[in-house]
Amino acid sequence: MNIMNIVKQAYSKWNDKLSPESSKVAHIAWPVLVEVLLSSLFSMVDMMMLGNIPGKELANQSVAAVGIVNQPLYVGIALIQSLNVGGTAMIARYLGAKQNDRIEQSFKHVILLSFTLLTIPTFLICQMFASQIMVLLGAQAPVVTLGVPYFRLIMTGFLFSSFSFSFTAALRGAGETRTPMRINLIANFTNVIGNAVLIYGLFGLPALGIVGAGISTAVSNVLAFILLLRHVLSGKSQITLKLRNKFRFSKDTIYNLVKIGVPASGEQLVMRAGVMIFVRIVAGLGTTVFAAHQIALSILALSFNPGMAFGIASASLVGFSLGNKEPDMAEKYSRSARHMGSIVSTGIAVVFFVLAPQLAGLFNKDPEVIRNAVLALRIIALIQPFQSSQLILAGALRGAGDTFWTLIATIAGVLVIRIGLGLLFVNYLGWGIVGAWSAVLVDQLIRWVIVYGRFRGGKWKHIVIR
Repeated sequence: MNIMNIVKQAYSKWNDKLSPESSKVAHIAWPVLVEVLLSSLFSMVDMMMLGNIPGKELANQSVAAVGIVNQPLYVGIALIQSLNVGGTAMIARYLGAKQNDRIEQSFKHVILLSFTLLTIPTFLICQMFASQIMVLLGAQAPVVTLGVPYFRLIMTGFLFSSFSFSFTAALRGAGETRTPMRINLIANFTNVIGNAVLIYGLFGLPALGIVGAGISTAVSNVLAFILLLRHVLSGKSQITLKLRNKFRFSKDTIYNLVKIGVPASGEQLVMRAGVMIFVRIVAGLGTTVFAAHQIALSILALSFNPGMAFGIASASLVGFSLGNKEPDMAEKYSRSARHMGSIVSTGIAVVFFVLAPQLAGLFNKDPEVIRNAVLALRIIALIQPFQSSQLILAGALRGAGDTFWTLIATIAGVLVIRIGLGLLFVNYLGWGIVGAWSAVLVDQLIRWVIVYGRFRGGKWKHIVIR
């Protein structure tokens, strides 16, 4: 609590110096930034715990197994989040247009469609074909044996976390970011404690290794779901869920979700497919290099956080402003978010470049793993400016319901550039992990050019939501 008070006091002093637009951006963004930053740190701690279990080979295999399992898990999460993009955009618009009566029905549509059409099929496929999926992604036999029980536990938790994603997206669309922050921090803290106890066998319990990590993650997913459900049922939020209210399918709501969600789903499918193919390319370099690659990915995920936070703030404020017939304000909010995010991302780039050996050493003690991870981290530092700007402006486009051009950017960047250059640099030129991450750098540059061009064009200001 004392730490949170210090953060709030520092934020209050900083906020007094900001313009009105920047102040609103910061008000929505800072809880998201705290939430995703600490969530990523907790996730990194999980990876560190697995990377430091007794036995170097077992530790490397555990890290590699988590990296493999994360790929299909992220596909499921991405599909649900793409449908949530439509929910966020609609809720922000309806609030701006003062059509509060349409919010609950839109919220229920998102929950029902995401669970029945996306969550259940993903869960069943991953449970039934866990080992085959891991082999397809390039996992070697020991990694598959180790990873299948973990995979099935993680997907069980996914059933509950899919609801949490929809709840959180709706709350963010309403500009309510503090409650998801508090709840997700509680759940993530519970996960870290559970991991320590179950991975290493503390307090007399058996040391379960990667299986313990899976159990702890699933339990934390259930906890987050319960707390978020209690909040939306309580009536204390603009986002409410009243089970007694009769649900009716709305053609307009379905139209909006399809119009916004289908390109967003396509974008996420392209992204995940591209990443999985890319994982297969890197996995061919061997378990040691792949473990270093997973460490770099974990730290890269940390660097996404400022862009994600300011992108979410931008999406909420753009949707609200367009609903309120203020397109110029929507652009001002987006530019303020981009400026603030760029400052933060520059600081992160410096830290990654200078402290790369120390950061890599937190995850693994194998000198060869550390050496490869350091090479990747220093390229990640160069990625930061393009990544941050692209994420924030893409958030603005999504808040306007303009998801088609983010799909085009992802196809060009991930499928064409990242995969094409990855194959060239890794398989043909033999540049190893440096080649792999150089392909990611060019990918981010291309996506930034496309998204920035679309934002500058201004056509997103005129997109209509029914």
